Parts: sequence; C-alpha cells; structure tokens
Amino acid sequence: MYDLIGDLHGHADELEALLARLGYRATRGAFRHPERTAVFVGDFLDRGPKIRETLRLVRPMLEQGTALAVLGNHEWNAFCWHTRDPDVRGAHLRVHDEKNLRQHEATLDQVPARELAGHLAFLKTLPIALSLPGANVVHAVWDEVAFAVIDEALERHGGITDAFLVEGSNEESLLFAALEIALKGKEMDLPAGVSFRDKDDVLRHKVRVRWFEPPAGRDVASYALPRFREIPHRKLPAKVVAEARPYPAEAPPVFFGHYWLDDPAPALLAANVVCLDYSVARDGFLCAYRLDGAGPLDPARFVTVKAAR
Repeated sequence: MYDLIGDLHGHADELEALLARLGYRATRGAFRHPERTAVFVGDFLDRGPKIRETLRLVRPMLEQGTALAVLGNHEWNAFCWHTRDPDVRGAHLRVHDEKNLRQHEATLDQVPARELAGHLAFLKTLPIALSLPGANVVHAVWDEVAFAVIDEALERHGGITDAFLVEGSNEESLLFAALEIALKGKEMDLPAGVSFRDKDDVLRHKVRVRWFEPPAGRDVASYALPRFREIPHRKLPAKVVAEARPYPAEAPPVFFGHYWLDDPAPALLAANVVCLDYSVARDGFLCAYRLDGAGPLDPARFVTVKAAR
C-alpha cells in the first residue's frame, strides 16, 4: 500500500533513516519497497542541511515509480523566484527581498544553479493533489473548488508553464487564490492589535485555520492551526465562516503537511485527517503514516525519525 511522508526540507539523513525503518532499500538506483509506494506531501527544498542530497534521493524514486508526490509551497516559491516577471524589467515573479532570500538561501547555496534548474523543471511535472485508492493527498488544503480552478488553468496553459506561473502569481487572479488555498492554507485575520512571530521570526497578522473542521462552535483561538496560546478567544470573522468547506467525515483519509506542528508525538487531527509535518527543520521529527487499505486510521501506524542535531 502507501507510506505517506511529511515535509522534508533538505533532511536527507532523516529520510534515509525513515525509509530504512519502513523497509525500503536502495536498489537499481532508487529506494524501493517490494510491496509499497512512498508518497511525499511536498516541500523538498529550503531550510535543511542536505537539500541537494534530498533531491537526488527523491527524484529517482519518483522517476522510477517507487514514490509519488505532490507539490509544496516551497517548490512553488522556487519556481517563481527563478522566473522573470514579464511586466517588470529586471524583476522576478517572487520578489527577491530579504525575507524571501532568507527562505530560499539554503537551496541556492547547496544546489548548483544548473542542477537546480533541472530539478525545478522536473518538479513542475508533479500534481497539486493526488486522489489515490483509499487516500487523498495535498500539501496544505484539500479543496475541490480550488482544484477546479487549478485544473482549468493547467489545461489552458499546458501544465506549469511560465504563463501559468505568471497568472498564478497575480494576486488579482482566481488562480492565485486557488493556489494559496491548496499550497499555503486558508487563513484568517487576527483581531486588531494581535500578532505573533512564526518559526522564521516573521511578524504575522493572520493565522492558518483548521479548514477540515466546521467553524460552528469555534472561535479564533480554537480554529487556528496550529493553536497558539497568545491568540485570544474572539468570534470568528464572518468571512471565515462563509468560506468554510469542511472535509467530509465520509471522505477517504486526507494526508497533508505544511503546518509545522510541534506536538511531542504525531496524532490524528480528526478520524480521517492527518497532518504529517512535525517540524523536522526545527528540531522536530520526520513523520510517516503506513496506510494499509480501508478501515479506521490508527495512531499506531505513525513512524517517526527525530531530527539530527
């Protein structure tokens, strides 16, 4: 069946250790399992100490069919960082400012430019979401409305082309909004005067939401993902309630990453909802879930490897 694996962020050693625990072995140029397929939820790039090695490990698995993957927001950001803005002389689709450079700098430092260009071209062939037998997989949010917009644009542009990137980077476009949902997560404004600093020390005035849950009975603090102690218990913004599309309880299990959870052990977010990002890039752990057919999800099926110090 499937072994679903969380955000890697250049942690090749932890990935090798995890694959070994899951029974994968390097054979004929790629890690493989005689009966199972690895599924990555994106974010191969940035932050970690072995980004080049991570790409060289994951890509043969994808090319040889021993793994599947969806795009993460860090892959999308990298596409836009390296693509010229046709409307602004000398500019790129992702602004080359200090914040964005800091996020992408480890990749630029570790992967030679020509090699990185080849990897990015390959990564552009990955899907935004996967619907597998017994599981749905996306980087941040499973949202059929957003997927319809993205699929239409992919068909119209012939894939993730420069024209697709230009449209998807235009903050006034429907495609931009759809990609923000699927790859970066739904957000809500914090109450006036409330903010927090994220793991990159960026001051935030918005917080990601528990998109898979109905908003009824929730407030700002309890609907945030992850939950932050410093966020007050205030009424949810009407816009958040109106735009909510909770994940159906009868739908196949959905697996995603992205949210930098810092719990000491992995857990189900709901009976059919699993986040696999436990902050390996911030001294957390790399997390996988072993999916074997139908039936209720079981917390005993998580497998983890602690981040190396």
